[in-house]
Amino acid sequence: MLFKGKDIKLGIAPIGWTNDDMPDLGGDISFERCISEMQEAGYEGTEIGNKYPKDADVLRGVLAEKGLTVANRWFSTFLITESYAVNEEAFIKECEFLKTVGARVIGCSEQSYSIQGKDIPVFEDKPVANELEMLRLCEGLNRLGKIALEKYGISLTFHHHMGTVIQTAEEIDRLMTGTDPRYVNLLFDSGHLAYCDQDYLAVLKKYADRVKHVHLKDVRPKVVAKVKKERLSFLDGVRLGAFTVPGDGVVDFASIFEILDKAGYEGWLLVEAEQDPAIANPSKYAKKARTYIKKLTGI
Repeated sequence: MLFKGKDIKLGIAPIGWTNDDMPDLGGDISFERCISEMQEAGYEGTEIGNKYPKDADVLRGVLAEKGLTVANRWFSTFLITESYAVNEEAFIKECEFLKTVGARVIGCSEQSYSIQGKDIPVFEDKPVANELEMLRLCEGLNRLGKIALEKYGISLTFHHHMGTVIQTAEEIDRLMTGTDPRYVNLLFDSGHLAYCDQDYLAVLKKYADRVKHVHLKDVRPKVVAKVKKERLSFLDGVRLGAFTVPGDGVVDFASIFEILDKAGYEGWLLVEAEQDPAIANPSKYAKKARTYIKKLTGI
């Protein structure tokens, strides 16, 4: 059994039920159905989608009735293209919300120049930050991370993501080197690194001591190849099924779990696989992932 004696929590993101970026995917699925199926599949936590109650106290109460807690929520930074003050104001509001619902992690992704939601080729048109922009990003993250930790007891984790300035292993290196490990850590996402053909195990080994949140996401190589060949967008790939749950693709989760266990990782393991729920029944896939993770780890 892996993670023996460690504080590990297993959660799942609502994006397999309802997609915030493409509201037609799961548009007919209610918040209540989503969290009920999470509970039924054996998860103890969730991230936050647009259908979730906006009042923090209400959300915490409703989730508690299902035995669920909030693990994390996505937060978009625009530290390269907007003032630090604008970013800080929004960030503080988010930290206040997350503290109220009991979360101890915030997942930041730099959205300056991002093409992840645009109808352009995700591989060919990926933005790249210059040295000055990277410095601005790192300095801003350090400041935000210090606020999160010292004022709210929340860890800032950075989410590398397809179609953004922090996508590749090299870009993760630049970010990790330029930030203070006391205040900025890594949200490791297996699917996004596998999608762009990066050595995700090498990245995890290198930064295991700075990983504070984990997204367990698998990929279907044939769909990824189609996205690349036909110059499709990131969201086109999602619709076609580029991502799936652990155990349904080619990502080496056995090695991922072993690396995390050896590094003494504690925190959330969060299944996240945006798919079209009309094609990939979210309850079925949630249970499939849960069974697979238990088989590999014992948890």
